[in-house]
Amino acid sequence: MDSQSDNKFPLTRAEYQRQIHNGNSDGPQRHWGKKTFWILILILLVIAIIFGGLAWFNAKQTSDQMFTSSGANKERNAQKVLSQKRPVSILLLGTDTGDLGRTYKGRTDTIMVMTINPQTKKTILMSIPRDMKVNLPGYADESPAKINAAYTYGGTKETINTVQKYFNIPIDFYALVNMAGMKQAINQVGGVTVTSPLTFTYEGYSFTKGVPEHMNGTKALKFCRMRYDDPQGDYGRQQRQKMVIMALLKKSASYKTVLNQKFLKTISKNAKTDLTFNDMMTLAKSYRKATKNIQQGHVQGTDDDSDGQAYQDVSYNERQQVSNTLRKNLGLDPVSLDSGE
Repeated sequence: MDSQSDNKFPLTRAEYQRQIHNGNSDGPQRHWGKKTFWILILILLVIAIIFGGLAWFNAKQTSDQMFTSSGANKERNAQKVLSQKRPVSILLLGTDTGDLGRTYKGRTDTIMVMTINPQTKKTILMSIPRDMKVNLPGYADESPAKINAAYTYGGTKETINTVQKYFNIPIDFYALVNMAGMKQAINQVGGVTVTSPLTFTYEGYSFTKGVPEHMNGTKALKFCRMRYDDPQGDYGRQQRQKMVIMALLKKSASYKTVLNQKFLKTISKNAKTDLTFNDMMTLAKSYRKATKNIQQGHVQGTDDDSDGQAYQDVSYNERQQVSNTLRKNLGLDPVSLDSGE
């Protein structure tokens, strides 16, 4: 977060609600991309530590510091699912909050559902557009709103409830990170190597299509921030973020990374999850092979400027298709969605 973030308040209630409803609570649009780069730290947390099965003494201390219950209305007993080694889901959230202890929550600019099936040995990462138009289950008076406002109004609880409602999938666990310490965490694992899908220059950094390049935290941030020059816009940026995820997955599965005390300290200060240490142990022992086959997808929306808001309208058919895909990977039968109203 920029150091100026603390200077934007107090706002009037009307101004604050208007900003979070519009998705602009963090100030100028040029800073938005920086805050979506949370996924780098998050994947190190959820995949490298959980699935790596490494350095558990250090990881336990880190996980204990991160544990926070969501308070959401879970659709099933997640602990029972995990104990039976059945497919599970984890909601990955990234917030633009500078520190997780602040009263001001910020927004979840990146929302991903990860489903892990140990029987088929397949993991699916599904991105949900931050501007998806929704009616918030617990905040009817603030609806319709962008789905990233669910966290601002009701934290992880409201976000989980909203995702469950619109896609009719159980969310068993969540993991959330903010942006503090992002570049340090990347540098602490030695950077990442990524092959750019297109040639572009962004804020003084150049990338060439088809050329593998090792990036430190600063350059990796630039690689994932660019949006307006990408032919696919924000969806293209999501894809570049996922490319970095894959690179980090490969780079992070080592004793050296998880034994790095600076890295673990950065993670523990900037993440929350309702996965306990024992949950992580179970995932590491019984679900690790599923990370060898990771399939990526995103929820496709269309521009909707109704009411003067820049929404992404996700059709019923799209939601149904995404629901079917995720439920199948969870070993669940497809079900017909409601209208989402």
